[in-house]
Amino acid sequence: MKQVARVLSTYSADVMGVCSALYELGGMTIIYDPSGCNSTYTTHDEPRWYDMESMVFLCPLTEMDAVMGNDAKLIDDTIKAANELKPKFISLVGAVIPMLAGTDFKGIARVIESRTGIPTIGFKTNGMHSYLTGANMAFEKVAERFCKQDIVKNNSDKTRINLLGVTPLDFSITGTVEKIKEIFDDNDIEITSTFAMGSTFEEIESAGNADVNVVVSSCGIGVAKKLKEMFGIPYVCGVPMGEKFAGALIEGVKSKNADAYSILEGQYDNYDSAKTIIIGEEIMSKSMAKMLEYDFDMKDIGIITPFEETNTIFHEDAIEKVIKNAKLVIADPLYRRILPKNSDIRFIELPHEAYSGRIYRSQIPVMAGKEFLEWFTKKA
Repeated sequence: MKQVARVLSTYSADVMGVCSALYELGGMTIIYDPSGCNSTYTTHDEPRWYDMESMVFLCPLTEMDAVMGNDAKLIDDTIKAANELKPKFISLVGAVIPMLAGTDFKGIARVIESRTGIPTIGFKTNGMHSYLTGANMAFEKVAERFCKQDIVKNNSDKTRINLLGVTPLDFSITGTVEKIKEIFDDNDIEITSTFAMGSTFEEIESAGNADVNVVVSSCGIGVAKKLKEMFGIPYVCGVPMGEKFAGALIEGVKSKNADAYSILEGQYDNYDSAKTIIIGEEIMSKSMAKMLEYDFDMKDIGIITPFEETNTIFHEDAIEKVIKNAKLVIADPLYRRILPKNSDIRFIELPHEAYSGRIYRSQIPVMAGKEFLEWFTKKA
């Protein structure tokens, strides 16, 4: 019963992670699930839905389909749509009901690809894991199927990078992604591609030409490892927050040898002595902690990443026990519900689209550079 949430919400599911990761790449994503699941994604998890076209469809799974099986329906409907719309690729996802029915998405994908000639990927999603799992699966498959290394000699002094793990589930559409790009550009760092928000499919294909990969959320860890395996590209983790920490991150990127988590290393699990607790996605939370250390000289910071994928505290009762000793908590507004009653703990609301959806979107700050530094200064 420890996994039961009494008052807290849950993070976006793996199905939504796949859809979000592939949204801008010109592919066609088919959600095979009971009618209504597509509206859940578009209403709560996809802020680009009303302003940017994308081929995300639902193939409704009926009760009889679930009981008796009806793979032909999914195959025939997908092929018909693909022949009409001519997507660059096709992806298939499903949640709990297809999992219980034993739907073989990978096998179905092979059938569809053989009949259409269009690259087709079947993802083993089930709606029981967070968006981190789905986005990682999607980005890894994109790299595996489509990324090429057509080495173009770098005739300038600029370091070429890919930004990995960029989706509105973590960054929303409030200007953070644009600010991150601006910061790197201002420091003579050229962006080859962004996985996968604000880049064309062709730019994604050329990701193998980068000198370094910069992982800005946990959604990009899997593809960072895949691109290192495929092309030998080292990766650095971190979001350029504040001034001093942003400078350290940029220096690490240019050095091309600050691999994996080295820039974000620190002791953030001493919860008994932690005066400040940050709750959220790991890389963004650690980047924030580093900004507080570098730019504000703050100490005794603890980080809670409430995802099963990160193997840290993610049960509601455990989080409740940890934060009761803190002086400051930085988290999505929904976490305010588990603060101890009559507590003097200061709470800074930092909305997370993958957690509270669109409810607090207007309150999400630009989480990069001086803008985030100034936002925190005002809140603190």
